[in-house]
Amino acid sequence: MIRFWIPLISIVLFFMEPIFGLLSPLKLDGNFYYIVPRFLIMFLIFIAVYYDLKHAIYYGLFFGLLYDVFFIDIIGLYSFLYPAICLAAGYIVKSIHRNLAVTTMLTLVLTALFEFILYQFFKFISLVSIPLDVFLNTRLLPTMIANSLFLVMLGWGFKTIIDARLIEREKNPRLS
Repeated sequence: MIRFWIPLISIVLFFMEPIFGLLSPLKLDGNFYYIVPRFLIMFLIFIAVYYDLKHAIYYGLFFGLLYDVFFIDIIGLYSFLYPAICLAAGYIVKSIHRNLAVTTMLTLVLTALFEFILYQFFKFISLVSIPLDVFLNTRLLPTMIANSLFLVMLGWGFKTIIDARLIEREKNPRLS
């Protein structure tokens, strides 16, 4: 039964992102701050680090394509970036220790890189015209604060579920 938890959590996180996105923008002291939830990519990074890189890339490709089709009009952007970020996480983790604190920091750095690549792409195609300092202060920083809170709350749960799946897979290799 545990083998269905990872896809189920991925689906739930995919549908939670736009719901939490409705809370944005926040207005504080007359300034607007935009929070973009990136729950799914953070979970995919955890899958790449603790479970299996191949599965993370497949999930990234699938959910990236879904994200492209349903939320943006550029097919291929998320379906390329999700697996690429998972691949980067998989290769980085080969040279560092896999404890929860390091994985959390790696996840936050890769999520920030993901956001920055998206900003640069949208700026390149002239879909966004905000300067870099405004992006950093009003979008990236609030997004990273909100996503780090989410990750601190659920990162241990992600690791526990993935570890339970690994134990189940070792006990019964036919369920891989």
